[in-house]
Amino acid sequence: MAIAADSTAEQAPNPAPHEPSDEPRKAPDQPDRGEDNGVDFDEEEDDPEELDRPAAYKEKVKAVFRRLHAEPVRIRVHDVIIRGNFKTRGSLIEAEVGDLLRSAGTVQGLVRASSHANALLRRLDVFDSVSITLDAGPPGFPGTANVTIQVVEAARPYNRGIFFFPKKEVISWPVEGWFMLKNLFGYGDMWDVSGEYGWDQSSKIDIGVYLPRLKSIPTPLTARASILSEDWLKFSSYKERLLGLKFGLLSTWHHNLSYDLAWRTLTDPSQMASESIRRQLGHNLLSALSYAYKIDKRDSEFRPTKGYAFVSTSQVGGLWKNGLRFFRQGFDVRGAVPFGFCNAALNVGISAGVILPLSRGFMELPSPVPDRFYLGGLSSPVCSLGVISSLLGFKTRGVGPSEPQRSVPGESVTVDAAASTGRDYLGGDLAVSAFADLSFDLPLKLFRDNGIHGHAFLCAGNLAKLSEGEFKNFSFPEFRRTFRSSAGVGIVFPTSLFRMELNYCHILKKHEHDHGKSGIQFSFSLE
Repeated sequence: MAIAADSTAEQAPNPAPHEPSDEPRKAPDQPDRGEDNGVDFDEEEDDPEELDRPAAYKEKVKAVFRRLHAEPVRIRVHDVIIRGNFKTRGSLIEAEVGDLLRSAGTVQGLVRASSHANALLRRLDVFDSVSITLDAGPPGFPGTANVTIQVVEAARPYNRGIFFFPKKEVISWPVEGWFMLKNLFGYGDMWDVSGEYGWDQSSKIDIGVYLPRLKSIPTPLTARASILSEDWLKFSSYKERLLGLKFGLLSTWHHNLSYDLAWRTLTDPSQMASESIRRQLGHNLLSALSYAYKIDKRDSEFRPTKGYAFVSTSQVGGLWKNGLRFFRQGFDVRGAVPFGFCNAALNVGISAGVILPLSRGFMELPSPVPDRFYLGGLSSPVCSLGVISSLLGFKTRGVGPSEPQRSVPGESVTVDAAASTGRDYLGGDLAVSAFADLSFDLPLKLFRDNGIHGHAFLCAGNLAKLSEGEFKNFSFPEFRRTFRSSAGVGIVFPTSLFRMELNYCHILKKHEHDHGKSGIQFSFSLE
């Protein structure tokens, strides 16, 4: 008899102990012979004729499960046997689950550990299937068990795709493509190359590697190299080019630590940038350490109906002497409450962030424009956990402090400049945003079967400048009074690539230079 944990069934990381069952395949084979704290097995061989009788075999299985259900049954793992790993290193599998399995001291605990180990191995994404079987240990070692891990390596060790996705404006659909190669060297390593090109001449090339485990280091490691060209001429009169490296140093369920090193260049091809933007043009070195703490107890990331989430993100720039020196901190709190009818649920959230330069007399210095907070855009606030940006009804970077662009007499106006708003949106050093979203099922069964549902929402947010001495003019009553807000209703269409919303947005409050208007708006969020 043996216990088998198979990846074909959905396994939870910490499942509850198995209930008594009539299935012979799931009966644990306890090798403990003659001890009161183990499952008893006769020293004598069973009569083959008796075992051939289904009733006798069934009764024996039931007796074993009654024993397991009544009290803990002591056991010790004698050996972990790995099979089917023709390419994957056995040391990787052993490092992932070996200690977990050997730490179990009872049969019940070993069953739970096996299910957890199954989930961990499947999470590596290099196996088509994983099964774990518990068998009796050697006859000379009573009270022990052998654990056999049978894996089937992925038949197709690569993945690729290409699609169009709206990024900044509804009329801008950059084409994105990627190629991923799995387990190239047998360490569960993931190598990927991705590229993006937008019709506004924005582009990005990204190359990265992911290692789930490196020798005795218990946390995954990542490294990425990227070349980025971003066009912000429509909003802030500059183009951003970045050549950078990113290293993931720590990654667990709740903690993430990374280091960024990048050479960033800001240029103004239109020659119309405002004074604040012109002061930041040129080359800069970005050397920053980032830390994120995340708790997400919601039942879904894209349509939560219950639970809560919290994210704290911290970034310190200027680890090198001549780099940009700043501190950036953000918080995001979410909650979802079910109503008990029509699958309705209320989602509420509030986000806040601040960025400050780090130097002597720092409050008189400017903070880096690309690292400031911006409000507006097309992302759903429900799906943008940890991001202070969504304010439905307002365009990308269409809210907050701004300056008029300068005019150049006698020079022709470029297409990019003509398409701009005539002002440069500078972002904010302090940002606060909040939302409430009520989701509910639509009456048609066709919609419910495909996840299409309705929602009503209310959004609010504001930005303020603190650097360059502006903190002297800041007051909380004025900041609260100048909040922008919008409300609306819409229909949500979930797809395999992204979540699309068709919304009617009504602007409740905006200021003179804000870029937003009431009407129909499409919203997109990556899934």
